[in-house]
Amino acid sequence: MSANVYGIDLGTCNLKIFCKGTGNVINEKNTIAIVNKNQLYAFGDDAYAMYEKAPDSIQVSFPVVNGVIADYNNMQMMIGELLEKYAKSHIKGAEFIVAVPTDITEVEKKAFFDLFYKSRFKPRSVLLCEKPIADAVGLDLDVNSPTGFMIVNIGADTTEISVISLGGLVLSDLLHFGGKRIDESIINYLKRNFSLVIGQKTAMHLKETLGCAIAQEEETAETIVGRDVVSGLPIEMQINSSIVYEAIKDPLNTICNSIKIILEKTPPELARDIIHSGIYITGGSSKIKRLDELFTEITNIRVNTCEYPEESAVRGLDKIVSDEKYRRLAFSMKTRIYK
Repeated sequence: MSANVYGIDLGTCNLKIFCKGTGNVINEKNTIAIVNKNQLYAFGDDAYAMYEKAPDSIQVSFPVVNGVIADYNNMQMMIGELLEKYAKSHIKGAEFIVAVPTDITEVEKKAFFDLFYKSRFKPRSVLLCEKPIADAVGLDLDVNSPTGFMIVNIGADTTEISVISLGGLVLSDLLHFGGKRIDESIINYLKRNFSLVIGQKTAMHLKETLGCAIAQEEETAETIVGRDVVSGLPIEMQINSSIVYEAIKDPLNTICNSIKIILEKTPPELARDIIHSGIYITGGSSKIKRLDELFTEITNIRVNTCEYPEESAVRGLDKIVSDEKYRRLAFSMKTRIYK
């Protein structure tokens, strides 16, 4: 197996690249800044630092929306720059394996494929793999066995709830609902109850520092800056963890209800496996404190977490392309004809 193999997970918020040669995961914001309509100004973390701060002459955008590629040209430009920045001379003739969401159309899958197949790097091959399968392999689960596993991947724009057995998806549901919706809930709650307007970045910061899926006895607090709706002036305000809990509890209950619906549809034999093995949660938004306890409380099933949930899919892609027993889980779209 060649060293120039790259596993790619094009997340809505973060873009993850696993380089087999170095064994490292590149994790940068999936953000691009364009000036003069078509000139690249910045990308990745540098572009995200400009989000909500850039003048009208600089357009900061996210090329992936709801898990699919919304801006193909900018995405191709950004992935090219990112690979050249980190991989340099090892990209030509490389092998790419790309994670794709479940429940998307064949045309949307083809966009993921063409992004690399038609790139200037002239790849040796391009393979696709469904993200829940990659997640499961990244979590060291034996997906080829006749055992049922439930994977819940909570991303920025989407939440994928899947039941896997024998290397395939038995049940899956792609919700257009994730960490960004939780951020918006915090923004709306503070505006409605405290007449305070804050940005997306501040809301994300509150979610990460104060957010908890279960009400806490010991409160923590954070001082933030926003704009007062009444006076229109910037003000400082102290926000307690109980306020953030009230803001995010409804969105989290929505995810809980969707998990229950999938469990109700799960065949009894697979349901027995899931009770024994537990539910596995991954994705960047699964890092909300005590989220596993909330899911256990709702479903009465043990919930398993991992150390780096946002990287589980991209690490699974490396195993799929490297290990012959998992290789069949990936597929190519090269032979398919689209009119």
